[in-house]
Amino acid sequence: MDLAFLKTLYERPGPYASVYADLTRTTEDAVKAVELRWRALRADLEDQNTPEDTLRAVERAIDEEIVLRRSEGIVVFAADGEVLYDERLPSPPQNPHATLGPLPDVLPYLAERGEKIPHLMAVVDRRGGAIDCVTAGGERSHVDVQGDEDYPIRKTKAGDWNQSRFQRAAENTWKINAKKVAHEIDRAADRCGAEAVVIAGDTRVRNAVLEEISERVLEHTVETDKNTDIGDPDIDAELRRLLRLKTYERVMTVAERFDRELANGDRAVSGLTETTTALRHGQVETLLLTADPDSDARLWIGPDPFQVAATAAELREEFGITDPEQERADAALVRAAAATDSELVVLPPDEEGPNISVGAVLRFTTTPDPNNFIRT
Repeated sequence: MDLAFLKTLYERPGPYASVYADLTRTTEDAVKAVELRWRALRADLEDQNTPEDTLRAVERAIDEEIVLRRSEGIVVFAADGEVLYDERLPSPPQNPHATLGPLPDVLPYLAERGEKIPHLMAVVDRRGGAIDCVTAGGERSHVDVQGDEDYPIRKTKAGDWNQSRFQRAAENTWKINAKKVAHEIDRAADRCGAEAVVIAGDTRVRNAVLEEISERVLEHTVETDKNTDIGDPDIDAELRRLLRLKTYERVMTVAERFDRELANGDRAVSGLTETTTALRHGQVETLLLTADPDSDARLWIGPDPFQVAATAAELREEFGITDPEQERADAALVRAAAATDSELVVLPPDEEGPNISVGAVLRFTTTPDPNNFIRT
């Protein structure tokens, strides 16, 4: 996961308010229930002595979301009297909560957000098709493909005049249209870098399209027999299934590389202290973290993102920091990873994936001289 989008979040001084709000409306008194849930979160922020201007900024963002009813949940990060980042969620957060700390509590959001895999959906029929494509950055594009209708689209019934001629013409039209749709699918997939492709629609046309699309797209493609439109929930469900599979494949690929490098003894580290040291020195290529909301692991941080250590003494000795702060380990590690352009892989629970709490694949093994660090 590319963390570059988080860099601006850390530009303000703390403390940061982090809010994961459940906005689901499933009962007759849904609006009141949502307001009560938000009121409880607001009380939590007050109990943690959240600055009044920051509390008001969070309140405005969530009140607006409640009124407009645009989502099932929202995550908000605010500091210094402003909302610095918020995102509507398609479903309620797994663990609704509100916290105040030196850093934003971003890992639960990153775990729910998941890998942003660029993907494409296409629904095809004998007249053409509809294509939706989404980039890794979330930019969506839509293409309607209008096929050739100069010839019959539907085969004639047995006994119709000149039956065989019109049947051949109909089949040729399908093939021409399928080729046109396949060409547009290839173009759209290239534009958005699609790594997951779902093609649905008329069975014969779908098969014809699959014969025409390029090998580079075909290797990322699954098909579904739903003969419907682009917004069908069943197609969305198939896409989500495919994206979950792609995400799991990515996680396992990184985990296998981590195990391999760790066994070789040079290009990977395991454990909180070793990973923290590697991040502090800019060595980490990919950070591996298991999202654990109940974790009590803590690290010490300074004002700069790479100023992170297992003990306050390390920060004093290495950077001369006189007033380090203690923070959740995952929050400190993610900030350091974002600042040093490291990738992040959020690992599933142990029973579903590799048994790694925290670790890293390294860019290089030589520990740099801390005196050469440029402080930002």
